[in-house]
Amino acid sequence: MTTLSETYRDHPLHLQHIVPLDFTSLRTVPDSHDWPQSASHDIATSSSHELHTNGDVSIPLIDLTDPDAAMLISNACKTWGVFQLTNHVVPMSLIERVEGVSGRLFDLPMTRKLKALRASGGATGYGLPRITPFFSKYMWHEGFTIIGSPTDHASQLWPSNYQPFCDAMEEYQRKMKSLAEQITHLILSSLNNNPDDAGIKNWLDSAGAAACSTALQLNCYPPCPDPTRVMGLAPHTDTFLLTILHQSRTCGLQIFRDGAGWVPVPLVAGALIVNVGDLFHIMSNGRFPNVLHRVVVDPTRRRLSMAYFYGPPPDFCVSPLNKPPESLRYQSVVVKDYVRLKAKNLENALSMIKI
Repeated sequence: MTTLSETYRDHPLHLQHIVPLDFTSLRTVPDSHDWPQSASHDIATSSSHELHTNGDVSIPLIDLTDPDAAMLISNACKTWGVFQLTNHVVPMSLIERVEGVSGRLFDLPMTRKLKALRASGGATGYGLPRITPFFSKYMWHEGFTIIGSPTDHASQLWPSNYQPFCDAMEEYQRKMKSLAEQITHLILSSLNNNPDDAGIKNWLDSAGAAACSTALQLNCYPPCPDPTRVMGLAPHTDTFLLTILHQSRTCGLQIFRDGAGWVPVPLVAGALIVNVGDLFHIMSNGRFPNVLHRVVVDPTRRRLSMAYFYGPPPDFCVSPLNKPPESLRYQSVVVKDYVRLKAKNLENALSMIKI
């Protein structure tokens, strides 16, 4: 069976020669990170945390213990493609622990972080976002990607004391996987009352549940001397079924909503952000928007976030559920083939499998 790491290795981006800046030494924005005027104007006019926070534009906030949670999540997926979730299974003590060790990783000197630089064709380790090659300017961002165990790269960062980092990340991934499975079951129940299509039942049974595609992305957005000229993370949609995100004490995540523009995702104590990815958009036959999102940066405060990506295993075939052939909007696609398609085309990948 193909693994997610092998899927990415089959289509390398060769980012190892492009490394994040040592942001601690910068007092001005270098040309390599100075986005075009049209983009920077858009950032400047939509980076206010007060923008679009009125009652008419409010990202759904859902209590997972609510008896109507399944219906509320389904409605949020259909109307927004994103929601915030409270009373979930991930303890705040663990989230704070993971945030703490992530901060210590990004606090390391650049010479130390480069020891864990993502290898040519590799999917894990320290480096730039995978979407970097699709844009003419670099993003104000440094990241660390984990698929499975982080031991190999962590031991390069902390040769004699890497276990606390690994323990925190592995426990966090276990909790996130459990939560992702719970959310996925709730969403699928709204799409498919008799989950036999496209092998869904086989994937969701006790044996198949262990076979999934998961990755944990640690993100750091350093403070910027002129945040109106840079992009923390460029606009994009996520590839897999869903993403579960924790954002630290600094705002920055924005989603695009028709008729409202870029909507900041507010900080809600104890909440995790869940957004629909491309594969759930395909499974829903386009009913669930795969939300376009980006990150803007702050002039004085660093922003950390942890994004957990969840989806079926690479060899799984994704199809629209419970739709007669004449109403299908998308072709069936194998997960690994879609990952490769998006690695080459980014925003055009979905249009290439439209019927």
